[in-house]
Amino acid sequence: MSFDALHLFVLLAAAFVAGALNAVAGGGSFLTLPALVWAGVAPVAANATGTAALLPGYVASAWGYREDLRAHAGAGLLALICTGAAGGALGAALLLATPDKAFRALVPWLLLAATALFAAGPWLLARLKRQGEAGVAASLATVFAVSVYGGYFNGGLGILLLAAFGLLGQRDLNRMNGLKNLLSAVLTLIAVSLYALGGAVQWAPALAMALAATAGGYAGARIGRRIPAKWLRAGIVATGTVMAGLFFRG
Repeated sequence: MSFDALHLFVLLAAAFVAGALNAVAGGGSFLTLPALVWAGVAPVAANATGTAALLPGYVASAWGYREDLRAHAGAGLLALICTGAAGGALGAALLLATPDKAFRALVPWLLLAATALFAAGPWLLARLKRQGEAGVAASLATVFAVSVYGGYFNGGLGILLLAAFGLLGQRDLNRMNGLKNLLSAVLTLIAVSLYALGGAVQWAPALAMALAATAGGYAGARIGRRIPAKWLRAGIVATGTVMAGLFFRG
């Protein structure tokens, strides 16, 4: 489908800001999904296209943390990657099997849940730090469940992965972020591949938005550190809440 100048401007602006948000805190999909739906893209295709547009940012983030991807105790890095890939594939398959009408009805609830998770992130991670380490089987099951969610709907994925790594016994934030970015890149790559095979990705807007998101990611990395974290978090929570409200109104 083709977009007029206004639609294209909004899509590129949403992708730019989403890339900046993902670089410093997360929550970029709170903007890309609503923007694509507003531009006339069907909900399932909008979710797939927005995820494809943000994929380069996940890959770049994973590469940026490559020094922190050392061998991990417990489940092991390879087991986590395979688990994440399997979960992402299942989540993508579930998305492709969901009718547009049903997914549109789910979108506001998904946005609201992801916003709540993002808002509760600091409390959740602090609580996990005070708990003991989970067993390998329980940890892999948790990572798998989070990856299914990530393959189905990307919003709030980062905080869920950090929580899962807290259950694995990780306490080093750099290592946790390295794992988060690697698994996000792996499961998103698998999911986008299945979206593409299922014909759900609209490549023209996805590629244009990917360029804008990459530029936004660079700008966010340079500027974001100057903005107090609590302001960033409050802004993202407000954005997610507003977007969910707009979808509830239909």
